Amino acid sequence: MNSSVREHLADGSLTVGTWLSLGLPSIAEILCAAGFDWVVIDREHSSVSFERTEALIRTIDGRGKAALVRLSSHDPTEIKRVMDAGAHGIVAPMICSREEADAVWSAMQYPPEGTRGVGLSRAQGYGPGFEDYRRWLPEGAALVVQLEHVRALPHLDAILAAPHVHGCLIGPYDLSASLGVPGQFDHPKVVEAIETIWEAAIRHDKAPGIHIVEPDPHALQRRVGEGYRFIAYGVDFRMVDRAAREGLSALDKPSAD
Repeated sequence: MNSSVREHLADGSLTVGTWLSLGLPSIAEILCAAGFDWVVIDREHSSVSFERTEALIRTIDGRGKAALVRLSSHDPTEIKRVMDAGAHGIVAPMICSREEADAVWSAMQYPPEGTRGVGLSRAQGYGPGFEDYRRWLPEGAALVVQLEHVRALPHLDAILAAPHVHGCLIGPYDLSASLGVPGQFDHPKVVEAIETIWEAAIRHDKAPGIHIVEPDPHALQRRVGEGYRFIAYGVDFRMVDRAAREGLSALDKPSAD
């Protein structure tokens, strides 16, 4: 199994991935070939089915990249199914307490480490690879918590002190919405909250992460310079939309006589 994401999170090196919401294996291949370290399959804000999730994991894995899955909830059954499909890790949305982070990790792990039911599927090589997978799981699977609500702020130290939380990802849209200023990322309240999360991540030696939703190379370089080490760059549909609009806006249309 690919554990490079967990290794990068542990050693503090820069790792850049992207977000897949349209659910097309061809787009997953394009993003992997572009050089991203990992791809998050988004099941929270998309219509990607479980069957399509498994196909996308297979595609990303086959390209030698790490496939992470953002959950639609903290449901242990969903966690079990995406892990059995071969996900290298989980991006858990809307984590606001240590107890929530602990519950997600427990659902990812077999007893005695956790509470996940044991079955044989793609992750276990359909049976013959079970022992290899069992040994890999506690040391290789990555848990990234999304810190994206004002309710999480008083509990940052408790959440990030958990040894099984390997990194965090700031969700700017939900964070700004929870502060009453949705989409206003430059608002002082949002800037202060982001700084608070970043400082807590550094304090607990956890890779600070953020999602740059709009695919802007300058914003990417700025976040790298600020010390972010786990960066989600863009999302597939924003990349398509932005490239299309920029191309048309640059067109010098001949005037009709």
